[in-house]
Amino acid sequence: MREFHLSLAFPLLLLLLLHVCSSWAASDSVYDAFLKCLQTNTNQSDQVSNIVYSQTNASYSIVLRNYIRNARFNTSSTSKPLLIVTPTDESHIGAVVICAKSIGTQLKIRSGGHDYEGISYVSDVPFIILDMFNFKSVSVDVDDESVWVQSGATVGELYYRIWEKSKVHAFPAGICPTVGIGGHISGGGYGNLLRNFGLAVDYVLDAQIVDVNGKLLDRKSMGEDLFWAIKGGGGANQNSTTTDIVYKWQQVAPSIDNALFMRMLLQPISSKVTKKTKTVRASIITEYLGTSDQLVALLDKEFPELGLKKEDCMEMSWIDSVLWWANFDNGTSPNAMLDRELDSASFLRRKSDYVQKPISKDGLEWIFKKLIEQGKPGFVFNPYGGKMNEVAASETPFPHRKGICTKFSTRLVKVKTAVDPDNFFRNEQSIPTLPSCERLTSHMHSQFLHSTYSTLFLNGFPCVLYQMRLCIPNEGVECTSLPLIVVLTVVRVVAVSAS
Repeated sequence: MREFHLSLAFPLLLLLLLHVCSSWAASDSVYDAFLKCLQTNTNQSDQVSNIVYSQTNASYSIVLRNYIRNARFNTSSTSKPLLIVTPTDESHIGAVVICAKSIGTQLKIRSGGHDYEGISYVSDVPFIILDMFNFKSVSVDVDDESVWVQSGATVGELYYRIWEKSKVHAFPAGICPTVGIGGHISGGGYGNLLRNFGLAVDYVLDAQIVDVNGKLLDRKSMGEDLFWAIKGGGGANQNSTTTDIVYKWQQVAPSIDNALFMRMLLQPISSKVTKKTKTVRASIITEYLGTSDQLVALLDKEFPELGLKKEDCMEMSWIDSVLWWANFDNGTSPNAMLDRELDSASFLRRKSDYVQKPISKDGLEWIFKKLIEQGKPGFVFNPYGGKMNEVAASETPFPHRKGICTKFSTRLVKVKTAVDPDNFFRNEQSIPTLPSCERLTSHMHSQFLHSTYSTLFLNGFPCVLYQMRLCIPNEGVECTSLPLIVVLTVVRVVAVSAS
């Protein structure tokens, strides 16, 4: 496959830290001191009052709510930031770091707000939010084969701008269009193309960050260690067919042809066979880079239990597949991905974990039983493997390629200590510094094993710019009328009975 070097830039993700009383009066006091400091340390001193919101500002509530993605953290009892800072110029970012340090209150960086537990906008101590939503520029240069993306842009906006300029390029990121680029890349960035192209962080060629002194650094000036670190760093008596297929999926999905991504969903539903009882439905949703005929032949050989037929398949372009995965109707314009769905949080609870070996059939039966007992929770299984396993384990601090590597946490602690010895950039999941790392080993290993964002370092560090390259999903595939051929299928298997 040819390499296409695209420069993707994501301006500044930032973390501010301050120590202040949480009352409105204290908030105003912090506002006055913070604003005065910003005016002294930025090139646009006459504009900074427009980007800082105190709790008494009429727009404070809507600015806060716009990027809260979990309604559990949008209640009257949820802790609120003393200030929200919405920079519009890169000079504001370094000034914010300087001023946050001078005042001494914790700062949270918010890109898209999709972290499950509100880490970018909730804290147990007085804090400030640095909200990056104004940094949303996406510039694609097809001739140069480069794309610059700011950290406040969304995955949907990135996809849309790529589609605008090229019908043969794509980027291997996630399926939710409202996810912020900054947070997505910092967590590794996995999506439906990961088995054929790997993770989003595998395409990072360069980056720019702001250090604890407010200085802008690129890959050369930050050094290779820091550059490495920021790249993320049911029921008993179920129908046997359901259990067998779910078990078989575990064997097939991570090792089948790299061009095939097979997501599996387990959900409790009302039985259509036995009235007033619950059962479990297994849905296998696939994305294949090729033709329907090729996919049917592949699964007929590797997973015949699915019984896939050509009429189960839909052929479409890559951009249309992005819209389909985001639950838009077929034929929806790509413009739909530009909708950020502001202030639209729903109540939810999500947890990510990693399975190192296949779950036994007895274990699956136990899961089915629990799903039926609870009635509402569901499971989403995403297979890794493929291209992402071909990347050396030491290439990025993403630890979930071929297993968990404890050495990642040790290396990250050393880098963190070198660039941020006072632990200014921090949050609930960030890497500690060396003075406190005597107790690190078991705690950090557990965090790496079960964290939503496997690269914990960047979650509390200011990122400005990434240089990245795009991929061509159908390179080498004979295309008919479509510039890109993506085949989507949905196969559902429902248990016949449950107790």
